[in-house]
Amino acid sequence: METAQRMPIVENFELFERMAEHEQVVLCHDPSTGLRAIIAIHNTTNGPALGGCRMYPYKSFDDAMEDALRLSKGMTYKCAATDVDFGGGKAVIIGDPQTDKSPELFRAFGQFVNSLNGRFYTGTDMGTTMEDFIHASKETNCIVGLPAAYGGGGDSSIPTAAGVLYGIKATNQTLFGSENLGGVSYAIQGLGKVGSKVAIGLLEAGAHLYVTDISEESIKRMEEIALTTPGTLKVVTSEEIYSQEADVFIPCAFGGIVNDQTIEKFKVKAIAGSANNQLLTEHHGKLLQEKGILYAPDYIINSGGLIQVADELYGINHERVLAKTKHIYDSILEVYKMASINGISTVEAANKMCEQRIVNKAKRNGFFTTSLKPKWAFGK
Repeated sequence: METAQRMPIVENFELFERMAEHEQVVLCHDPSTGLRAIIAIHNTTNGPALGGCRMYPYKSFDDAMEDALRLSKGMTYKCAATDVDFGGGKAVIIGDPQTDKSPELFRAFGQFVNSLNGRFYTGTDMGTTMEDFIHASKETNCIVGLPAAYGGGGDSSIPTAAGVLYGIKATNQTLFGSENLGGVSYAIQGLGKVGSKVAIGLLEAGAHLYVTDISEESIKRMEEIALTTPGTLKVVTSEEIYSQEADVFIPCAFGGIVNDQTIEKFKVKAIAGSANNQLLTEHHGKLLQEKGILYAPDYIINSGGLIQVADELYGINHERVLAKTKHIYDSILEVYKMASINGISTVEAANKMCEQRIVNKAKRNGFFTTSLKPKWAFGK
């Protein structure tokens, strides 16, 4: 009797090597809706993983995986920095948000989130909206950032912008010995939901702004608002924004905008804005330090939205959210002080601060098993 030959087994542990710092990566596939998604859980020492879900037409699986792993790790640090009882996670859906969305796709995604039994909470990010997650919330209670009509906290850009203004106050205090926003010049890149609110706050305080945005409508609206405020406004091109002789550069649009090319152009004293992943690499934080430019780590200064969605799970209370958001001022000052004392970049100081907080909590917490139940959960 002839013995069947076994096929050679090719072992490839590259994925495990890439996720060496992560606890869990879940691949989600639903052929009937076209869903292809990755959920990355980085660390749950502080509590269940929390992070948004973005939708983007990634060119490859590797690109999508890299984004999920990088962003989920960033969420661990962000949660530690804001002292919320959550760890870091992130989801990415591979697809074009303009053509590939459907209610069924987000319901399928919600089922995958629900299968994690409370280890991962998610909501909107780039390419997704609150309305998308109304559909996902029909399948799971682990959705945050829903519209107020559906039990959520509503527009998270409000606390995000408030946190950025508190971070700018801390920056001004460090640079000029006064936290006053007025009488200082700022270059703002991006006038979207957050950037526009930051710009309005600064104009009302009597600041001098240089602004740019790809939307002519956003520019025109801001010019009209500036006419009724004590501040001043000048519109510049997207390239000119990097070389303005302003005191503070406020990136509120793209990531990776602090790089070898732009660092050569900067004439500012500080960078403090809402954009995610502003540094192309952490090495660029060191280069800013060498150039004498103070940098407010983005995952701390832009954490007001995170504070709101994390707080939702304990019941909606906007006053409590804004009170917590004020502590961004103290966190930014702590990072600046630590960096100055130790002669390190503010990025290194922020990372060390967050890592120590995680270690401290690990002494009290066991491996996460959830008992957290959202008070607003459907059917409860």
